[in-house]
Amino acid sequence: MGIEQDIERIESQMRSLQFEGFDLDAAWSVGRHLRDLASERGQTLSIDIQINGQQAFFAALPNARPDFEYWIRRKRNLVLRFLRPSYLIGLELSLQGTTLEEKWGLPTADYAAHGGGFPIVVKGVGCIGAVTVSGLPQRLDHNLVVEALAIQLGHNVGEIALAEG
Repeated sequence: MGIEQDIERIESQMRSLQFEGFDLDAAWSVGRHLRDLASERGQTLSIDIQINGQQAFFAALPNARPDFEYWIRRKRNLVLRFLRPSYLIGLELSLQGTTLEEKWGLPTADYAAHGGGFPIVVKGVGCIGAVTVSGLPQRLDHNLVVEALAIQLGHNVGEIALAEG
């Protein structure tokens, strides 16, 4: 699958992965799904869910490194600035042959256009936060978040996830 097709698929994910409501219980449920999925697969990562500026969930799996939280902060900053998935922005920048610094003057110390951050969108309200993971290759980080959100919303994961690769 090419970059253009991935961009189209992620834009479709954004339309599909919207909630009627999202509260601390929903954050716990999504976070638990993420942790369980990663644990079952033997993956090492950290998970963060923020709602309206409040950390609603955090978990670090065995062997997670403190550096993962640095990446989470930078990916989350990007999601909350543009209200779009961090992987989508990274793909668009790649397609345009530019960087966050060149296009918007955003320092890489504070922003990362790498997969793993996804906006929490409530229908009729908009973006209220972000689900962010770090520790896997960026495409896998993105797909894991999409999988957990799809599970929470009762969607078929296979129909909306990016192809592995």
